Amino acid sequence: MDETTSLTEVGSENPKPSQTGKTPVGAPARKAVKKKSTIVKLVLIGIALVAGLIFAFCPMRFGFTKYSPFWNSISLGLDLKGGVYAVYQATDNNTDGFDAKMEGTRSSLEQLLVSKGYSEAVVVREGDDRIRVEIPGVESTSEILKIIGEPAEIAFVLDETKETVLTGEDVVNAQAFYSANDGGYVVSLELTSVGQDKFYQATSNNINKTMSIIVTIGGESNTISTATINSAISGNAIISGNFTAESSEQLANQIMSGTFDVALEIKETETISPTLGENALKYGLIAGAIGFILVIAFICVIYKMLGLAAAIALVLYVIIYLFFLAVLPWVQLTLPGIAGILLSIGMAVDANVIIFERIKEEYKNGKSIMAAYHAGFKKALFAILDSNVTTVIACILLMLLGTGSISGFALTLLVGVLISLFSALVISRGLVKYFINLNSYNAKLYGLKRGKQFENLEADATDSAVLAVMEREAQEKQQSKEEKKQKREDAKAARRAQKNNGGETA
Repeated sequence: MDETTSLTEVGSENPKPSQTGKTPVGAPARKAVKKKSTIVKLVLIGIALVAGLIFAFCPMRFGFTKYSPFWNSISLGLDLKGGVYAVYQATDNNTDGFDAKMEGTRSSLEQLLVSKGYSEAVVVREGDDRIRVEIPGVESTSEILKIIGEPAEIAFVLDETKETVLTGEDVVNAQAFYSANDGGYVVSLELTSVGQDKFYQATSNNINKTMSIIVTIGGESNTISTATINSAISGNAIISGNFTAESSEQLANQIMSGTFDVALEIKETETISPTLGENALKYGLIAGAIGFILVIAFICVIYKMLGLAAAIALVLYVIIYLFFLAVLPWVQLTLPGIAGILLSIGMAVDANVIIFERIKEEYKNGKSIMAAYHAGFKKALFAILDSNVTTVIACILLMLLGTGSISGFALTLLVGVLISLFSALVISRGLVKYFINLNSYNAKLYGLKRGKQFENLEADATDSAVLAVMEREAQEKQQSKEEKKQKREDAKAARRAQKNNGGETA
């Protein structure tokens, strides 16, 4: 007898025809669902959702400590926080190993900014011979010259013989600080091993003579400091004198500006107002919130309970997304980054739409709600993976080849796409499964309709068969695990036996 016509109505001892003319629903299908455990899981998901929203957006106080939501921990870029940017260009790009020297200069600039407390600064290359520096929180372009110093060529020259002792290549670091032993502010010089040898030879042969530090900017040379050699210096050096905090810092910056591998000149500087950035962030968030609400409303109207599952998954997706934006150290949120976030949210919705349309198609062609759910996710998997893999490849290429805002856009989009895959294939799937466990016989709750040839077939007419298949697959999976475990144990026993036999033979 056909399985779908042998099912009996719940609570009936004998089969009775349905008053609506549809195939009667059998007891095995509805009794197999564990509704209590499903409700517990949904409650736990709800608790996790509420907790996530609280930790994401709500500041709290625990005793004497204040918790700041991780939304506030997201690093903001120049266009949102305000600040200055400058573009430097190499004065000569025909030197040997120019590309490596440019990369070394970029790295030196980055380390210099980090050492001065500007950890959020961005230093990237533009094209072959330009470097772009962005420093959030700085209010005027003149400050960038105080922070970095105007790129220059530097030389330590003996005044008597005009011999150049050191150049920028020999200096590792220059730092201003207050020294009680020297009675004021000084500038310390950290030299390379080669620089230390040069400096020792020059200072030991020229005690009580003077040495000048000459900076060349745009072909014009200026002496920024002249010091008397008091003794032979075998290691790092200290420049002392009547320095103030400002003048010592300026000298250290000028020395460091001459240590770059490539001579640079400023081509462009501009200030971005913090007010402009705050307004951009505010309006961007408002636009994102409106779009998010409209998307949730749309999928809930079109897909009913399926849409509700997707909406909950999307809220969890946003919470997880914000968490990763806050904890990943190389993520800096910019306006293009916000565009990447909104685009990735759209792609997360798109994945759910693909799955739900497949479920509707499977149900229309005669499958039960539960069978349509399993087939829909299974058949939509490769389409979702294909579309997202191409996006991931594009993001990686943009990160490798792009600079500045392009790279920021690609990074936020990449993070969002990877999380959206997890959201659609794990969170959404689990929620839809739990909803169907609660009600697998009312197709209207899920916005599902039968095709004409199957319009008299009950919504859960084949659930018993689906559950049997699921149980069999679970048993086969468990059996496969046990077999693999047994094989590993047998292999270990064989190796131990072989080792023991080898030991006895020896």
